[in-house]
Amino acid sequence: MKIFRGRNFITLEDYSKQEIDFILEVSGYLKMKYILGEETPLLKDKTLFMIFFEQSTRTRNSLEAGMTQLGGHAHDLTPNKMQLSHGESAKDTAVVLSRMGEGIACRNCFYGTGNKYLNELAKHASIPVISMQDDVYHPLQAIADLLTIREYFGQNLKGLKVAITWAYATSHAKPLSVPQSQILLFPRYGMDVVVAHPEEFPLQRDVVDRAKRYAEEGGGSLSFVGDMREAVKDADIIIPKNWGGFAYFDTWEDSEEQWEMMKNNLEKHKDWRCDTDMLKLAKRHVKIMHALPADRGNEVTDEVIDGERSIVYDEAENRLHTGKAILALTMGGK
Repeated sequence: MKIFRGRNFITLEDYSKQEIDFILEVSGYLKMKYILGEETPLLKDKTLFMIFFEQSTRTRNSLEAGMTQLGGHAHDLTPNKMQLSHGESAKDTAVVLSRMGEGIACRNCFYGTGNKYLNELAKHASIPVISMQDDVYHPLQAIADLLTIREYFGQNLKGLKVAITWAYATSHAKPLSVPQSQILLFPRYGMDVVVAHPEEFPLQRDVVDRAKRYAEEGGGSLSFVGDMREAVKDADIIIPKNWGGFAYFDTWEDSEEQWEMMKNNLEKHKDWRCDTDMLKLAKRHVKIMHALPADRGNEVTDEVIDGERSIVYDEAENRLHTGKAILALTMGGK
């Protein structure tokens, strides 16, 4: 197992299964301390710079609260609060912040540029760079999901069927990063992941290819279907989640024409919604997960997301505990 201190956290592909298990172990320890009201000042007087190109609720507050609980401080930064709005380079930002604190966290989900920007920060930073979500990956969400699944289904997840299904939403064209991080992680733990999506809303081909290799190595499986009902049949977990159709285009140019085409494709699939009838196809003990915010009434009905099978708020809370573990290990661990 490698040393954690100083390591970037941009994709869980950079971490071995043994290292991910250790992060989960630390997460459980910090969660226990939090529940007992015991202090954990592991990052006393240390600073995390949080750069947000987009809005955030769970990521922003879990890391900022986490830094406070660890004894440190988090700076909440947006481009208009920095010289980013005047074109400052990722290199200059990374080098300067590296001389003033102990960690840089960044959220940049613009398709085709987000992950590249984070890696450019990491290339020039001398302190760890933590992804708060980009256009390709959302490792903080995926590892919190894994902790939540373990809490409900135990340590041995082999054979657990997880249905990750595209769902209709009108709120905004959501990034691909959540389902992509989930398919890259869950099969490594023996889970059988079935992804359902209309043909106009695929995931990135290179990510899918790597995820299939991880499934073979981890003893799980990864398959794709074009029907939501087929995916949720006999599922242990359902994750109804919208994502944009960016990967449908050979080259994403962020043009009005492409956005209009994606909007038209979206309207073809209004029936892709997780409701109580959909739950009847799954196992009786099925759990509903969602990274939130959910487009209620579109992605998922209120009866489902507020029902007894929903564990979305446990999932959201675990963002705090896994986030604290990553911060403590990368910014203060050995």
